[in-house]
Amino acid sequence: MLVALGLLVGACGNDAEGSDTGGGPATSLTITVTADEGATPEAYELACQPAGGNHPQPEQACAALEEAGAEVFEPVPEGQPCTMIYGGPQKAAVKGVVNGEKVDAAFNRANGCEIDRWEKLGTTFFNVPLQ
Repeated sequence: MLVALGLLVGACGNDAEGSDTGGGPATSLTITVTADEGATPEAYELACQPAGGNHPQPEQACAALEEAGAEVFEPVPEGQPCTMIYGGPQKAAVKGVVNGEKVDAAFNRANGCEIDRWEKLGTTFFNVPLQ
């Protein structure tokens, strides 16, 4: 099932005063999630500070992003030993800006390292249930 999840995160974890974007959102993301083979695509928008948009749990999603920090968007280092545990078919692509910095990250649940990255943001952020 393919689930396309468009997610805009506005000014999450950052105040407009500290932003050099002219008061615009310092964090704005588009997230595309593949939950499983054949799913119907769904899109969500999320704004932070104040939390809003059509995301089912905007406050929790904003909190998850703030808690995880921008480091979660860094890929697993090449050669990093990871447990060979399969966590499921879910995949996500995240593109946009976090705290004024561009991000272009891929998430999956193919091994222990990738599962850890996914879980730092959590199923509420991705809005996809895990089996």
